[in-house]
Amino acid sequence: MSLQAAKMTPPVDSTTASRATNKRRWGAPMNQPIQNWQGRRVWLVGASSGIGLACAKALQAAGAHVTVSARDLGTLSDWAAVCKTQGLPVELMSLDVTDALQVKYVARQVAAAGPLDFVLYCAGHYRAQRATAFDLNDMLRHQDVNYNGMLRVLDAVLPLFLQQGHGHISLVSSVAGWRGLPNGLAYGPTKAAVTHVAETLYMDLQDKGIGVSVINPGFVATPLTAQNNFQMPALISPEEAANAMLAGWAEGLFDIHFPKRFTSWLKLMRLLPYRIYFALVRRFTGL
Repeated sequence: MSLQAAKMTPPVDSTTASRATNKRRWGAPMNQPIQNWQGRRVWLVGASSGIGLACAKALQAAGAHVTVSARDLGTLSDWAAVCKTQGLPVELMSLDVTDALQVKYVARQVAAAGPLDFVLYCAGHYRAQRATAFDLNDMLRHQDVNYNGMLRVLDAVLPLFLQQGHGHISLVSSVAGWRGLPNGLAYGPTKAAVTHVAETLYMDLQDKGIGVSVINPGFVATPLTAQNNFQMPALISPEEAANAMLAGWAEGLFDIHFPKRFTSWLKLMRLLPYRIYFALVRRFTGL
């Protein structure tokens, strides 16, 4: 890591962070806006395809030093090879987030390369499931990847960020976690848990110089959503999702949700009484 890159993200001690918090005013950004990625060290966990891969490419194009961890590196190898021939900083590290020892090992390797500025957890597992075909093994698989894997990564990076006094943690959740939905019996609860963790992390870390954000995508065209056998409203590409995420980080947002023409309606539906909510979901989905 160059001296210039190191200077871009200086450590912030707890006193400085506390003073910065005290100066916040209503309407100010909830996080320190990230508008310049040049030289920032970013670790993306679970970015072999879809939103994660698109975001890795966008961050790398913006000048970040990107390390990508995924269980399957095959789809990433060609992209990383092209980047390296162009002298662009990209590192690949194989990682299965269900393996606690692997997570600790890879986190140590990432940290050994220099101060870490940003961690994005986007590892995810999705299979549609309804109570009429309850599958315990798949329920637990969702939990182990979407939730427990996130906890393993947090366990590895939180001490590092707290020690250096700066950093940003971003967790990919989903609008499927906002309220119960048909086919979301296994997936939705894990994403609700991710959102809850992000909310609590923010409150615990906002005076420690550490930013926290939660990503709540609507329908994005990925290998996961390709399983869906219904029409997905406001479907967007992974590249559009990545652009929305970078825009949200540039504004210092905590809750980054998109596309708003879809997610804004879902936010309103969260406020409805159960009787009305259940009736509307049944009407619109036919399930």
